[in-house]
Amino acid sequence: MLGMLFSEKECRELDYVLRKELDEMLLDLSDQRLDLDIRHAIASRYKTIFRMYARFAPSKELSKYARKARLPQAKN
Repeated sequence: MLGMLFSEKECRELDYVLRKELDEMLLDLSDQRLDLDIRHAIASRYKTIFRMYARFAPSKELSKYARKARLPQAKN
């Protein structure tokens, strides 16, 4: 585990960057034109970024980014 100390301004900036990244990934996940494998990779990355954001975001803000839908399974 890695610990880091941030100033208040740096915390606000990190909050902003993570929120924007989550927004972009949600947009990409809703794009049906993307290959299913790519969307699964984005979903995996989304979980990591979401967990980072969840460490300091208020629950009201966090609920905006909680994913409800699952990706469909690939047909064999």
